[in-house]
Amino acid sequence: MALPKLNTPTYELVLPSNGEKIKYRPFLVREQKVLLMAQESNNDDEIANAMGDIVRTCTFDTVDPNVSPMFDIEYIFLKVRGKSAGETVDLTLTCPDDNKTKVQVRLNLDDINCQMTMEHTNEIKLSNDVKMMLRYPLLKDMKGVLGSQNDIDRVFFVLNKCVTEIHYGDKIYNRVDITDKEMNDFIDSMSNAQLESVMNFFDSMPKLRHAIKVTNPNTKVKSEVVLEGLTSFLG
Repeated sequence: MALPKLNTPTYELVLPSNGEKIKYRPFLVREQKVLLMAQESNNDDEIANAMGDIVRTCTFDTVDPNVSPMFDIEYIFLKVRGKSAGETVDLTLTCPDDNKTKVQVRLNLDDINCQMTMEHTNEIKLSNDVKMMLRYPLLKDMKGVLGSQNDIDRVFFVLNKCVTEIHYGDKIYNRVDITDKEMNDFIDSMSNAQLESVMNFFDSMPKLRHAIKVTNPNTKVKSEVVLEGLTSFLG
């Protein structure tokens, strides 16, 4: 006699990148096993692959983690995790006024959204003649870089991958026609001010962001702690 099939609820969310409404479901035990095994391995590539696979299967193959912006993937994963393992998490935060006192806060994952600053743009003007076009980081950009390089190398590795075009007057150089070395040499030739304008693209792009008010029990000072990125909300 065949065992009964278990029904899995479905929910809806809106993709931060384009406003498209999609359906998703919680992850199942088999998917949670894969995620736990990846986390236990401490291998960043395996964790990224597991997260991408969960996003793909839990959105019924609607979202391709290889071409979707990283902030879409993190947002979906957070929503899936909330419906799978509980929508509230307990976090330990450090009070900003003395930078040492720890407080416990309970956070509802449904309150977390992707936020973007108003001045955000993917067109970066480097000079009167030169501008750079950027795309958002993808999950695959993170693979092979997280655990093997220092922070500075990671930044420049991702920047190299996210350039799509370089405009010089009326001439357009497409990234597919530029070698990694040529791209790295071009980035190395920037001034500090030019690099800062480029990095502002990553600082201001959509990301999981949430402000939490905390009160220091020792000083009674009320402060605000801003959390950013998926790992900040998983406890």
